[in-house]
Amino acid sequence: MAEGLGARPPFGRPAPPPQTGWERLCELWQRDERQRFPEETVNIIKSAFSGGVIGWVYGGLPAFRHARKEFIARSHGELFQNRADAVQSAHRAGLRSFIRYGWRWSWRVAAFVAIFNTVSTGLSVYRNKTTISNFAAAGALAGALFRMHLGLHGLAGGSVFGIVFGIPAGGLLMVMQKLAGETLQEKRNRERRELYEQKLEEWQSRLGVTEVLGQTESNAQGGPQREIKRIQELLNLPQISVASSYEVF
Repeated sequence: MAEGLGARPPFGRPAPPPQTGWERLCELWQRDERQRFPEETVNIIKSAFSGGVIGWVYGGLPAFRHARKEFIARSHGELFQNRADAVQSAHRAGLRSFIRYGWRWSWRVAAFVAIFNTVSTGLSVYRNKTTISNFAAAGALAGALFRMHLGLHGLAGGSVFGIVFGIPAGGLLMVMQKLAGETLQEKRNRERRELYEQKLEEWQSRLGVTEVLGQTESNAQGGPQREIKRIQELLNLPQISVASSYEVF
């Protein structure tokens, strides 16, 4: 056991921060020691959810008002038990339209925002820098995917729309990050470097303790053997007999 402790530590050297673009890209979908996803991945999920809520409100509220007005216009000749019954019927008609059209807008906006942020974040992480071209490419791809079912004209139109949307949105995000003092990528690189230095320092401290323990155990096991060897050497020393000492005198 002492030999194993003295030969190598029971744990390896901490891995350095990812150096290549592919390594950084793979890290986006990996949990850390606390089982948490990176901040970029969490932002993608949050933005998609926020886009879904905004799309639902954007598509649902006009549909609610329109359906309610149509119900009131159609129901002039209908009989209701009381005023409350008529109001509830109008609200139910509006609520059905709110759910129906709100859902249509919600999933489309959420999907567009998710694709846009995933592509732009992936390009920024892979290239290790944030540029306006990342957002333009992400907008073009997201717009093209949404309009590709309309053929080449739809594909081109969707790409143009995505670029027109992506450049201002990306510029706004970059300005906000600059005002915060550092971009998201710079913050991520700093956190990676600080975490690696902390892990390396802890590893070196534990390595020193392990080596001391291994040396102590080796000395503890080698001590009795040295004592036995010394006793044997003393017993093998030449002895002067008593008879020979009398002859001298």
